[in-house]
Amino acid sequence: MKIVSVVGARPNFMKIAPFSRAIAGHNRLSAAKIEHRIVHTGQHYDVTMSEAFFQSLGIPAPDINLEVGSGSHAEQVGQTMIALEKVLRRERPDWVVVVGDVNATLAASVTSKKEGIRLCHIEAGLRSGDMTMPEEVNRLVTDRLADLLLTPDRLSGENLRREGASADRIVFAGNIMIDTLESNRAKAAALELDWILSENTLAAVPQQAGELRAGGYTVMTLHRPSNVDDPAVLGPLVDFLCAEVAGEMPLVWPIHPRSEKRLKEFGLWDRVRWTAGMILLRPIGYHEMLRLNMDARVLLTDSGGLQEECTVLGTPCLTLRWNTERPITLREHGGASVLVGNDVQRIRAEFRATLAMGRHPERPELWDGHAAERCLRAIQDYREKP
Repeated sequence: MKIVSVVGARPNFMKIAPFSRAIAGHNRLSAAKIEHRIVHTGQHYDVTMSEAFFQSLGIPAPDINLEVGSGSHAEQVGQTMIALEKVLRRERPDWVVVVGDVNATLAASVTSKKEGIRLCHIEAGLRSGDMTMPEEVNRLVTDRLADLLLTPDRLSGENLRREGASADRIVFAGNIMIDTLESNRAKAAALELDWILSENTLAAVPQQAGELRAGGYTVMTLHRPSNVDDPAVLGPLVDFLCAEVAGEMPLVWPIHPRSEKRLKEFGLWDRVRWTAGMILLRPIGYHEMLRLNMDARVLLTDSGGLQEECTVLGTPCLTLRWNTERPITLREHGGASVLVGNDVQRIRAEFRATLAMGRHPERPELWDGHAAERCLRAIQDYREKP
């Protein structure tokens, strides 16, 4: 069997790492070898956001890099399809495997089906219900085309059945992101918090806080256009973060390039830079972020994957979005997250309430660190309907 896995952005790397290890484990024990080729679209071309993740997560170097780079959604999808078509015609795999919901996922899905190649989607069935999110469009199209839909939770399976997906296409495999968390937990725990700060603090930003102590700091990630592209939204958020959150305890902010650009563009950079208790970091690696999450008092984020990590780690999470494609992470479903959008009054109220909460780790069904093995087994066991 020959499998081509297509990845294009940081969240993909964290999901393909355990799948790659599952194939390697199979090949060590079985005479029926699986040939696995990793195609990197090059959507994240910065070494900090790409190559370093392959190295730190132990993923084999990509066999093929399409070097698509940045650009609009249409440019990324179109250029990926053009380049990937040539690869698939040359490789002729039995399966194309895609993960998540980035542009590379959409492009690979359409291209593989036009080439008559079976398509497997790991992390199928997630739905936010928000069609203004490009990722939602990617999810819907990919799931409509995929031959095999591997879901991370039962809510996702229900979404697919409501949309008319046949039962033989859906397999509840569990959350592959948690495989990565569990296999890297010890390595992350060994990192010193102060080392993370010293190695990653932005050179142009003065250190504004002393030692971090467990349960004595807040962490934030922020990158979605809905939060950072409008000064009428970002300005009040920055006021709240500087005046209230950083005033309560150190606020560690690994800052996304998009967010840094907007802060400077809107004249907010100096306010953030000179706020006592605000610690600005450059984009950090997976292990560093996991370590920060392990001992954070509160995490504020608009990232989907961090909502999942917070659920398993028990870190109270304020999700800076009005919806989520991962409802199983919400407190009403036993998770650690609450939706607060970008309304400062709501964020303030939930932040104050969350400070009084303890850590309550939860482990949804099949979030056990073995999803990748189930994903591979589902591919091996797949039988087309006559």
